[in-house]
Amino acid sequence: MESVVSKIYFPELKAIKEAAVTLKNVAAVTPLQQNFNLSNKYNANILLKREDLQQVRSYKIRGAFNKISSLSSQELEKGIVCASAGNHAQGVALACNKKKIFGTIFMPAPTPKQKVEQVKMFGADYVTIKLVGDTFDDSYNEAIKKAELENKTFVHPFDDEKVIEGQATVGLEILEQSDNTIDFVFVPVGGGGLASGLSSVFKYISPQTKIIGVEPSGAPSMQLAIEKTEAIKLPSIDKFVDGAAVQKVGELTHKICAENLEQMIAVPEGKVCQTILEMYNKEAIVVEPAGALTVSALDFYKDEIEGKNVVCVVSGSNNDITRTAEIKERALLYNGLKHYFIIRFPQRAGALKEFVMNVLGEHDDITFFEYSKKTTRDTGPAVVGIELVNSEDLAPLIKRMKKLNFFGEYLNDKPNLFEFLV
Repeated sequence: MESVVSKIYFPELKAIKEAAVTLKNVAAVTPLQQNFNLSNKYNANILLKREDLQQVRSYKIRGAFNKISSLSSQELEKGIVCASAGNHAQGVALACNKKKIFGTIFMPAPTPKQKVEQVKMFGADYVTIKLVGDTFDDSYNEAIKKAELENKTFVHPFDDEKVIEGQATVGLEILEQSDNTIDFVFVPVGGGGLASGLSSVFKYISPQTKIIGVEPSGAPSMQLAIEKTEAIKLPSIDKFVDGAAVQKVGELTHKICAENLEQMIAVPEGKVCQTILEMYNKEAIVVEPAGALTVSALDFYKDEIEGKNVVCVVSGSNNDITRTAEIKERALLYNGLKHYFIIRFPQRAGALKEFVMNVLGEHDDITFFEYSKKTTRDTGPAVVGIELVNSEDLAPLIKRMKKLNFFGEYLNDKPNLFEFLV
């Protein structure tokens, strides 16, 4: 009987090397850089594969260009269609421009403006952008309809053999650039194209290397697919890590990842935000949320990676500066330094002063305050946000609130109420 494994598509090493030739002078051979701070922090040799330094600021140009280069002249003449949360769109746009072919790119309506503008810039007159739906999957469905209706080639962002082979060149470069045996590679996972391709290269050339897939906690679609042995659509996702937040991974990719990956880990979005801020402040490296996934995972493997050679793929840097406030907020919430309450103020003069003087700690800071006086009541509720210097200060703060009868509700652990009020 033929084994199940033999039925799984795996990109051949020969095809991956051919993709590398196709991508010459199109995709940059990005640096593999040792990071001094991370290496010291984890007592390991931490190397960053800097795909954020691609011209389109992500690895996606590799798969997009390799796929489009494989099309016949007749297919190219008809034009192509794609769906993307942003990075694949930029890769496709640049590929269309270089090949002088026309493409229609569907993107979710909430896609950061910066990514939309980049797609326009790279594609110039060769691409048309359509903002459709709230998620990648919404845009994907519309793109498929157009491709079928107009007989155009759909360039999938991850679930395509040529796309996977293109992304696999990241793994090929890592092995060519490293002077040492690599013990771990942490790779971000959205739909699974990069993880599928990279892990296949390592299976051929360095099978002892452990490949760890990293996805956001709010969209653990690959983890679920591996557990259930089939690609299952998540009913809802947190779209914050937009470059890796998909409701359903690929049919090809989930089978490859199930076979090749050592483990999958889902990292909280707040931890990702903390990493974004740290990489900017300590390294002057700008990363998008998906690009910070792999570095964010290191804390969860600190014991295993000690003394090892570790590669983190920094997948992209297409971050929108207007998201900085949200990134900081999520990081503070994750680290237990930002807390929201409903405070019940006695409706009398001096109540706020009493709260500030007798409830707040010496270093506590009010960062959010919303109050409406209700003249027919003894107390008036206010939504108050307080930033702490140390997470350990929370319990004493709540104790003082309750002792002086200010405490109403703690909102951080009530997500529905939190989102409604804050």
